[in-house]
Amino acid sequence: MDLRVLLVCPDQDSANLLNLILPEIGMVAEHAPAISRALQQLDEQRFDAIILDYRSDPSSQEFLTRWRQSRKNRGTMLIAIVDGEFNARPAFGMGANFVLYRPLSAERTRVSLRAARGLMRRERRRAPRISLKSPASVAYPGAGELSATLNDLSEGGTLLTTADRLPPACKVYFEFALPGQQQLVRLSGEVAWQDSTGRTGIRFLDVPQASRRLMQAWLQHNGSGKTQAQPGRPVSAPVLDRSAKQKTTPVLASNSGNRRGELRLACKIGAEVYRLGTTVPNRCTLSDISEGGCYVEMPSPLGGQSGVEILVRTSEMKLKIRGEVLATHPGFGMGVRFVFRDSAEREEILQLLAVLAAGPSLDEIPH
Repeated sequence: MDLRVLLVCPDQDSANLLNLILPEIGMVAEHAPAISRALQQLDEQRFDAIILDYRSDPSSQEFLTRWRQSRKNRGTMLIAIVDGEFNARPAFGMGANFVLYRPLSAERTRVSLRAARGLMRRERRRAPRISLKSPASVAYPGAGELSATLNDLSEGGTLLTTADRLPPACKVYFEFALPGQQQLVRLSGEVAWQDSTGRTGIRFLDVPQASRRLMQAWLQHNGSGKTQAQPGRPVSAPVLDRSAKQKTTPVLASNSGNRRGELRLACKIGAEVYRLGTTVPNRCTLSDISEGGCYVEMPSPLGGQSGVEILVRTSEMKLKIRGEVLATHPGFGMGVRFVFRDSAEREEILQLLAVLAAGPSLDEIPH
């Protein structure tokens, strides 16, 4: 299931490279060589990510301002392309989730975008959907019309129930009338997933403007207090882009809607935890991790002393993390806040998050 990316890039060499790499990893790019065109697309369509060839000029600033105000895309992941000598911190402060450095390297860009792809798929599952029960007619090549029921709807897709299973990964054509509307919505989509009960997830492909306006009006009218979030774990994790010219710059993602003030990644990582200053290991599982802390699952959490050290081993790395116990829940585990002695220790956590974010377990799974 392809992810849609708005590529705002006047540099043709960079655009050509990205247009080669993005389809390889399941992303479809809509190239806007001019800021004016990109602003129009920003208002009209929703994207899973935006890649901005950032320049320190008024046009880039105007795009960032409009992006932050956009109803459709203000929560969309932003990837900034900057000069190799550019201090990326201002870009992060303006909302970029991570950066790519000019001149773009094919290998480095491919690795970074694969990691971003995992985050984008997770974020797509959080897109709000509105429940409904509405009849629809569905057709696909080589078959007649089938009766179906729409169970929910978002701007990017729907959940159908059909008596007969649809072919996997096929393109479908369907029409339906939304409750309270007389005009028919007509569009095409593709099968994203199916289960044994006849439920089928559909991603919209070709949506005429008239049909898009009908859906947008209905979603806006029915969205207040009725939106249901798609199931799935919360997104969290920065992505690192390694430049051959300079040290890796950690990227701090942010989300104003997160009550903790930072994004978190649901996971299952085997680890060992020690009381600070001792050598007695306690086996545990990290089930929730962010740049600032984690939740440690263990039957008997370490009470009576706040200082701990967590040892984590993965196929990619081994690291020790110091922390403070903030809360204990006997029989379940404890919440730990990380304590960094220097920036190198913080960067190790960012590297771990990037490894976890790029893992195959983050691919979209139907529930």
